[in-house]
Formats: sequence, structure tokens, C-alpha cells
Amino acid sequence: MRLRSLLTMTDLGLELVTGEDQLDRFVRWAVTTDMLDPSRYLSGGELVLTGLQWRDGPADSEVFVGALARAGVAGLAAGDAKYGGAPPDVVEACTKYGIPLFRVPEKIAFATVTEQITRNLSTGRAADLTAILDRHRQLVAGTGLGSVLELIERDLGMRCWVMSSTGRVVAGPPPPPTEVTAAFLNARRLPHVLTDDGTRYSLFAVDEHSTSRAADWFLVFEGDVGDWPEERRALTGELAAVVSLERARQDDRQSAEGRLAQELIELIVSDAKPAEIISRLELTGLGPAESYIAVVAAAQADTLRPGELRVLLREILYGRGPAAGVVEGEAIALIPAGTNGSVIDEIHRAVAALEPGLRGSQLSVGVSGVVDGEGLRGAVEEARYARRLAADRHQPTSVVGHDELATHMLLLASVPDEVRRMFRLRLLDPLTNYDQDNRSDLVHTLETFLEASGSWTKSADLLHVHVNTLRYRIQRIEELTGRDLSRLEDRVDFFLALALR
Repeated sequence: MRLRSLLTMTDLGLELVTGEDQLDRFVRWAVTTDMLDPSRYLSGGELVLTGLQWRDGPADSEVFVGALARAGVAGLAAGDAKYGGAPPDVVEACTKYGIPLFRVPEKIAFATVTEQITRNLSTGRAADLTAILDRHRQLVAGTGLGSVLELIERDLGMRCWVMSSTGRVVAGPPPPPTEVTAAFLNARRLPHVLTDDGTRYSLFAVDEHSTSRAADWFLVFEGDVGDWPEERRALTGELAAVVSLERARQDDRQSAEGRLAQELIELIVSDAKPAEIISRLELTGLGPAESYIAVVAAAQADTLRPGELRVLLREILYGRGPAAGVVEGEAIALIPAGTNGSVIDEIHRAVAALEPGLRGSQLSVGVSGVVDGEGLRGAVEEARYARRLAADRHQPTSVVGHDELATHMLLLASVPDEVRRMFRLRLLDPLTNYDQDNRSDLVHTLETFLEASGSWTKSADLLHVHVNTLRYRIQRIEELTGRDLSRLEDRVDFFLALALR
């Protein structure tokens, strides 16, 4: 801001005493001092506020004003309290050295003047930074968020962090505030102001209207948004746009690695042979000699879209190098088993912390045991089965690990992929093909019959058909497969084959 702007702040009541021809000088900051020679604490461009306590006689004015001139200050504002106005020798020295002099009425505190000037300076800088951030957003420079946050702190004195919904610091100075993630997920509306250890922080979503709260990143600004001028509020919007673009740039779905990971997951859940899966595994950067864990997540459709679910699962597994994809509404990830801590415990903590951001909807996660490259299909099936068990608990968030699964699923996971595949095809393919050719429902009938433990009446009720219709369908199943559903061993085989789908 320029010196002449001080005269437009009518609530301050400042009056110009001398220096009208110097009012186009820029004010960088406001400083209060009553030292006779404050030059060592000045760096140029300041408006110096003084109560004239340094003046014991006319000669002191020459010393004081001369020191201000050598320091390159923008101007001097003298209070009325001691002398009722600037003594003539002060006016004369200011005229001699070309220092504009303002009179500060006795009723106006220096703190009020400093606050007004600081607010105006911050407003101007915020407007400038908004333009800079807008250019950065348009150019998508790709230099990372750290330099942008440093720019905001350097020019506005505002510390700022970019954080994920799991509490990971994406960018920002150490240390980050401690309670902001829970406050962001729990906030009824945004922006939200939080007081943490005596400091106030303002929280903003990055993509509030297009991304679920549980999957979004958010901004943390030091300070209370309620005290900010409009220009500083506009800056938060521009920064959110920059962060949103940077986040999209980091999304690996459009990268070669991300596409290969998606193809790998699709191969695993299809009927691909183990050799084909392992060859694709090597292309993703996950070596076949390592051991792996599969993690599967699903959410209600109104909470997280499939793409968001995949991003969130990668965020939960951040640091473990997941290869992730989405199949049939489930996000599926493979991670090296490693030795750096318990995966299931980390997932439990992360998922539980996300619960407020789900807004009452459900997020279910299943985790497999450790397998080698030959057992990837079994691991994914195990994790998918565990995920379904988690969903059956009907809790907002639930995680089921392989140690909670039924014994038959653990047994199936240990069987080689090709054996499981052939077992399933031999039993179910005749029924699947018949259903496709005749628009019938034999596979679903078989599944319902086994779930009802072979009860004809209960099965017919569940299928909404007559018992005679059910008997005809079961007879057709037995003819197509050569099995007898009155025999326990044949029922067990069908049950396992259905579990392998």
C-alpha cells in the first residue's frame, strides 16, 4: 500500500503534517519504537510509529529522523500524547530529510494503526497471491505443492498444510497440527475452525462438492477464517484448485503402471492361467519371488464411487506400494507382505478413523493371508470372501482378516489356482451354460438350496416358486452335472465350487 492510503482510513484520523510530495511511497510494514536510534532494527519501507519518548531536546530530533532516513523508512507517525502534537524541531527534521510526517490523535492507539495497516497489507498480498495461484493452476507446473505453501507462508505469514483423509501430510511444514483430521471428518460443514493447543486452524475441503469427505484431501490454514478479508478467502479457493489438479496429476490410473495394475487385477479374478498372471505381475514391478497380501474394499454406492474407493484403498495402504484395480464394484489391491508391521492392524486403525467421513454409510474391507505369486488368485478370493463377511456385520466400518474366515476358505486358498479353476468349471460350467442358453436360473437355485441346508419348503419360499418347480430344477441340475444333491459329499463339492466364483 502507498502512504496516501493512510489518509483514506478515516477511522484512524491521521493528519499529514509534512511531506505531501512523498505520499506515493510504498509501506512495507508498521513498526513502533521510542529508541533514539532504531536504525539497526529497520530494513526499509516501514511506517514508524513513535510516542516521542526519545526526545529530551531539539537536538534529538536531528539524530532520530536522520537515523530513519538512512534506514530508508517510508514515513513517520507521531502521537499527540506527550506534546499535543509534533514539536517544530521534529517537523523541521522531517522536512530536511524528506520523511513524510503524520499526526496520530491521542485517542488512537498505535496498536489500532498497526492492525489496520497489517490488514490492508495482507489483503493486497492475498490478491497478488491469488493471481499467482491462478496462473499456477492454469499452467499446472508440476513442481509440487511445497513451493506453493512456502510462497503463502513467506508473503502472508500463513502456515498451511495439505492433508489426506487418513491423516497423511501431503505437503506442509513440520510439525503438522494433531487433531485436524478427526475435525475435518466430523465437521458438519466446511470451512471449519478448530482450536488445537491454543492455536486456531481453518479447515477447507479440496473437492467438497465432487468428492466424498472420506476420500478427499483437505487444507489446513493457521488462523481463523472468520477474521479474514474476502481476498484471503479467495486465495483458499485458488489453492484448493491447485491442490485438486496436483492430486489428479498424482492419480496413477492414467499412467502405464496404473493401467497394468488394473489389468493384473482383472486377470486374477478371471479365468486366466497362473503363468499369465505371473508374467503380468512382473510388469507392475511386483516381483514373483516375493510374498503378497490381497486387500479388498467395498462401500455403498451413495458413499464412494468405484474410482474414489480405489484411491481411498491406495491411501490406506500408502507406503506399501499397492497395485490396485476395481472389479465389479470392489477395489482390490496387492501389496508385498514385507516385515514392516502388521497390515491388518494398520488397516483397522485407518478404516475406523474414516468412519465419521462416511456419513452413516458402510465401508467393508477384507484382508487375505500371505501367499506367493502362485497363490494370488486364492488370496484375492480369500480377501473378497472376508470382505463379504465384513459387510454382513452391517457396521459403518468393518475389517475381516484371514484368521476370521471359515476353515474351508483357508483350505481353498492353499490349493493351486489351476486346480481350483478346473474344479469350479467342471461343476458349474454345465449349469452356467444352460442358464445362458435357456434364460433359466439353475445356479441361483442351487445356491439357495444349499444355503437353506436342503430344505425344500424354505428354498421354495426364498425362490418364490412352487415346491414342484424347485424339484424339477434340482433334478435338472443333477442330470447336467451327474451329481446327487441328496448325498452330503456332492453338496459339499457344489458349496466349494460356488465359493470359488
